[in-house]
Amino acid sequence: MANKLKLFRNAGQSQRFRFVVLVIGCFLVSMTFILVSRPISFPSLSSRSSPRKSDVGREKTTESSAYSAPTLREDDQTSQQSEKENLQGKKNTITEPIKEDKTEIDEVLANTIEKDEETTKNGDNSDQDEISNRMTLPTVSNYTINDPVQVEEKTVPEQPAVQEIDKNLERKLACEFSDPRVDFCELSGDIRIPGNSSDVVFVETAERNEMFRFRPYARKGDEAAFDRVRELMVKSTASAPQCTVNHKVPAIVFSAGGYTGNLFHDFTDVLIPLFLTARQFDGDVQFVVSDMNPWWIYKYRLVFQKLSKYPVIDFDKDKDVHCFSKVTVGLRAHKELSIDPARAPNAYSMVDFGKFLRETLSLERESISNIEDLSWKKPKLLIIARKQSRVFVNLLEMSNLAEQLGYDVIVNEGDAGTDVAQFAKLVNSVDVMIGVHGSGLTNLVFLPPNATIIQVVPWGGLEWMATLDFGDPAKDMKLNYVQYSIGIEESTLVEQYPKDHPVFKDPLSLHKQGFHVMRSTFMDKQNVKLDIKKFKGVLWKALEHIIQ
Repeated sequence: MANKLKLFRNAGQSQRFRFVVLVIGCFLVSMTFILVSRPISFPSLSSRSSPRKSDVGREKTTESSAYSAPTLREDDQTSQQSEKENLQGKKNTITEPIKEDKTEIDEVLANTIEKDEETTKNGDNSDQDEISNRMTLPTVSNYTINDPVQVEEKTVPEQPAVQEIDKNLERKLACEFSDPRVDFCELSGDIRIPGNSSDVVFVETAERNEMFRFRPYARKGDEAAFDRVRELMVKSTASAPQCTVNHKVPAIVFSAGGYTGNLFHDFTDVLIPLFLTARQFDGDVQFVVSDMNPWWIYKYRLVFQKLSKYPVIDFDKDKDVHCFSKVTVGLRAHKELSIDPARAPNAYSMVDFGKFLRETLSLERESISNIEDLSWKKPKLLIIARKQSRVFVNLLEMSNLAEQLGYDVIVNEGDAGTDVAQFAKLVNSVDVMIGVHGSGLTNLVFLPPNATIIQVVPWGGLEWMATLDFGDPAKDMKLNYVQYSIGIEESTLVEQYPKDHPVFKDPLSLHKQGFHVMRSTFMDKQNVKLDIKKFKGVLWKALEHIIQ
């Protein structure tokens, strides 16, 4: 019994001891919490920088530049009419050159790009069919292509990046402003391009403070085009922003504004000059694009992918400071829809450009084979049928005649829409293509060598323009070229003007009144009704090229 009482007392003492320990423990925890929760400053750390925003955003697409599948994002420049979109892209933004509209992407892609007949060119020698809707898709840095993408390494802003410059590299800043078609600058050394700016900075040890302002678009002097091209400034200075992204490859800076959206200008003003400037780098070059419409970059993504291994940088929206050792600002350009091999790097020609397109778009025919027996194999004829002006009024009659002569006839509007590769395959499959002077004839770049292009020239003294825009380029691509100028009776202008009007008696007098008068009269208000007997001779001439 005594032992039980002793055990009971010991147990009671043990319980009291545990209770005291518990109270003391709670007190210590509470005091620790109070002390820790109070802000304490340490003078020795006060000079350190605050947490960097770049660390938070480093996951932002690991260089925000890899091509990714077409997701939607909000257009930063159209805030008043566009609702904010989430990163999955539940809405699409349609941006017109001046105003905005909203449309579903699937609907726009299904209907392709609305083509033809909105006059945008002032003093140009070709069709200016401006698309009415500009579809804002994700930038190239947000969609993925199949080729391996090389991602540049971002440096830590807290430790300013130093651009590594080859000691043997000649430091230079050379600009050329005497070319009648383009302005451009070539730089080598320490060059820094701050995104979301207009500057290309050439870093000098001495303060020279040279500045060159120009618009990097290959239609110099065309004010209507330049209204849609942002002016950039190439400057030399000793003070420059610190690099956040270093690039080991050279850069080409250019504008995708101007008349882009019109097939002729897509190739004449941007794609051919881009090939001419970038092909020599064999993909090891970075494109920095201002005035960038993402839908347009997406449309020609295969071309961009073939010319560069790297995703396009949107100059207008990118937030980084990109650093290079070599930069070209502006694109080299020679003439309408063509290249002068004597002035081109590696003597590139339009034959080389055609081969490049066939490789890029997986076009099968490298040339056409002569057809000796028309009863065994029919040559294919593609008729580019316009809908709004310079229309073939007697298209059915033309098609029936061609079929009687042994042609397999295909009629198409000549608008590649968003699927350039698919339409290029159609063009590449034909032996003869015919159309009235206009942007649809630009598709001749997809024809195989030795194919025949027939250009129908409307009434009005337009032969010089037709030859410049499509005749010479066709010959430069080793195509057979046939030009058919219509007579007065084949023009619908006879229904609008008396026969003694200057439109018929002195058409060049209207040219002298300005391009807008000439265009309005002879291009926008004229359709074509071909004389079938005369047209038969043209089709026979095309057959001669095929059977020889």
